[in-house]
Amino acid sequence: MSSPAVQLRNRVPRIAEAAVERARLSVVPRARNRAARVPFVTLVSLILVGGIVGLLLFNTSMQQAAFAATALEQQASDLAAREQTLQMELEELRDPQRVATQAQQMGMVVPPAPTFLSLDGEVRGMKVPATPEDGLRISPPPVPKPKVLDPAPTIVKVTAEPTPVTKDAQAGKKKGKKAQHTAEHKQRNARQKQR
Repeated sequence: MSSPAVQLRNRVPRIAEAAVERARLSVVPRARNRAARVPFVTLVSLILVGGIVGLLLFNTSMQQAAFAATALEQQASDLAAREQTLQMELEELRDPQRVATQAQQMGMVVPPAPTFLSLDGEVRGMKVPATPEDGLRISPPPVPKPKVLDPAPTIVKVTAEPTPVTKDAQAGKKKGKKAQHTAEHKQRNARQKQR
């Protein structure tokens, strides 16, 4: 039998060989399967992009609707103002005072006695022609102003006597013009020198 030291010597190389073999054949960690992750990331990205585009389109359509609503509100207020103006014009045209004034301007007068026509063609009442004297006074007569508010005009006549022009005055005017011309000439020369 062999000694334990010899056995140990024989065993150590075998253990070493087995360790080397195990080291060579060690389990490699599994590679992560990226193929399963790519479709998920793509799907999430597409949903995100679609949501953003949808929000932008929704926001744009809402703004367009707001502009259209503002334009329609403005148009409605303009039409309401126009309707009110037309209503006021219509009321003015229907005013009995205006109608009577226009009828009087056309020469129409109120008849002194009314006559009525029945459905069978019979005339009831007395036929009397209307004359301009039968017309009614539609507008009241003008109110006279009190004398305190309507005083007689005051007329003031101003007469100016012509003053004789002397030779000294004419000479002074000529000297004044000449002095003014000379002063202007000096100012022009001074400006030119400054430039």
